[in-house]
Amino acid sequence: MSFDYLFQRPDRVLALTAQHLTLSLQAMLLALVFALPLGFVAAANRRLTLPIVSLLGAIYTVPSLAFLAFLIPSLGIGRLPATIVLAAYAQLFLVRNIVIGLRGVDPATLEAAAGTGMTPAQVFRLVRWPLALPVMLTGLRVAFVTTISLATVAAWIDAGGLGTLLFEGIARDDPDRILAGAVAITALALLADGLLRVVERNTAAGRARRAAAR
Repeated sequence: MSFDYLFQRPDRVLALTAQHLTLSLQAMLLALVFALPLGFVAAANRRLTLPIVSLLGAIYTVPSLAFLAFLIPSLGIGRLPATIVLAAYAQLFLVRNIVIGLRGVDPATLEAAAGTGMTPAQVFRLVRWPLALPVMLTGLRVAFVTTISLATVAAWIDAGGLGTLLFEGIARDDPDRILAGAVAITALALLADGLLRVVERNTAAGRARRAAAR
């Protein structure tokens, strides 16, 4: 096993990396469309928190290949079923951290903000949301890195991405192709994790917490 394929076909590896990243981003955007309202509802109503999180946890336990196979009869193969499956898996991390972030804000801080004359909408937008943001960004980071990893299996239903190299390598008994795909996927996941960690550290609340820790 060597890095020959990675150096001999960098154009194809980069093209598949772009497909992989695009698929992951599309899945995350779709996931946020559902996770944000679900998280707000679960944070506001404690009776709904456990059922919502439990349902999302159950979805996450479904094997990815089985989930994809379940959607093929109705949606066919390609990017659409892959995007839906990846978005479904991301829900658990996103919703859970939205709930933790919003509930973790000190009630005394919210009361003080309301005491200054802020409306409930202003308290949420100017106080509660910024303070909860670092925790929510942590959920986003974990969800995105997980999505990049899980997107590998999307190649099984012709959705493209770096998983193509893994499946081709297995079919052709080509370890170099498998290694190229594995290295590219790992590098992409590490890069995404690093960039989102920088975003977390540079939120206003994150800066305030670091200052207080000093």
